[in-house]
Amino acid sequence: MLYKLGLIGHPISHSLSPWIHQQFLDLAELDGEYKLYEGEHEALPGVLKHLKEIGIDGFNVTVPYKQIIVDYLDEIDKDAEILRAVNTVVNIDGKWKGYSTDGEGYVRSLKEPYPNLLNHETTVLLLGAGGATRGIYRALMGQGVATIDIANRSQDKAKDLLSLRLGDVNSNVLSYQEAEQQLAKYDLIVQTTSVGMKPNVEDQVIQLDHINKDAVVSDIVYQPITTQLLHDASERGANIHHGHAMLLYQGQLAFEKWTGKNLDVAHLVDKLENKLRGE
Repeated sequence: MLYKLGLIGHPISHSLSPWIHQQFLDLAELDGEYKLYEGEHEALPGVLKHLKEIGIDGFNVTVPYKQIIVDYLDEIDKDAEILRAVNTVVNIDGKWKGYSTDGEGYVRSLKEPYPNLLNHETTVLLLGAGGATRGIYRALMGQGVATIDIANRSQDKAKDLLSLRLGDVNSNVLSYQEAEQQLAKYDLIVQTTSVGMKPNVEDQVIQLDHINKDAVVSDIVYQPITTQLLHDASERGANIHHGHAMLLYQGQLAFEKWTGKNLDVAHLVDKLENKLRGE
């Protein structure tokens, strides 16, 4: 069987998804191809019609189509419906079903280097309240941690995330200033905004003066690989977690849904880092 896979979005010409999924195909010893299907908004119906015609087995969805794609699907996974976003579509007997793999992919990427981090005593701070935050917040909730607080410039936007709460996990909304003062109480700090991304590599969403040195600081930005926030955390003796690992593991989960193959991809984290560095 030749798997037909791909990515839709705009712009996507510099996406690493084709490289990542070729690694997965090779690892699984499967024949297949992963192509980019780029199109501006008005071209989207034509792109999707083409994907139907070729019988694509599955595809990823990136900006600006994570919400729009829902109107073209036959079915949507419950979590993706709650999150109001789809980034993975699976062809199931000719019908398209949408999923969100960002949150669970993030958790998988975190548990690989820090398998004991997430438990019923873990306290988490999320920085930001955008689209990426929603999936991560929901997935971390599912791990049964003690607390997940959200710090954001707009506290009203952060409060909207509280509707995604699961079980009895404690959750509060803070300003960035409040988060900085309370930083010592968190075991995991996750930066989910675009702050610090190239070319603004010196920007940092909060200062880490009060950080707990046993904490893990995670940043979903992966260009640069080590953001100013991660550099600062490392300088202060804290543990760090890079954004490109999330990119790899959300792809792993999508590939798993398309092919049924659950791959061990831990060794590809360094390989992806070298690719990002142009090595």
